[in-house]
Amino acid sequence: QVQLVESGGGLVQAGGSLRHSCAASTSIFSFNAMGWYRQAPGKRRELVATITRGGSTNYADAVKGRITISRDNAKNTVFLQMNSLRPDDTAVYYCTALNALTEFWGQGTQVTVSS
Repeated sequence: QVQLVESGGGLVQAGGSLRHSCAASTSIFSFNAMGWYRQAPGKRRELVATITRGGSTNYADAVKGRITISRDNAKNTVFLQMNSLRPDDTAVYYCTALNALTEFWGQGTQVTVSS
């Protein structure tokens, strides 16, 4: 069973930065893509960013220019660097990994941005 362990959430003031990590229990080369979703209270879960096995990235319009997804293949870890955070970035952030058969999810980490 694949496990995705997230870390890096927390409380930050508007304009601040946070860095999420998502460590996989297996080689991340086994996944076609990895990414981050978020879910704010009362809202649907939404895509934040994805990165493919080949390193191609995709971002939601709401976070472009402020958030960067990256990967460290040697550490089997994907990162989400979040800068210029805004109160509407407040949500639970979930790491996800997709292979040909299924999609795996992390436990979620809370990010709260105060104004």
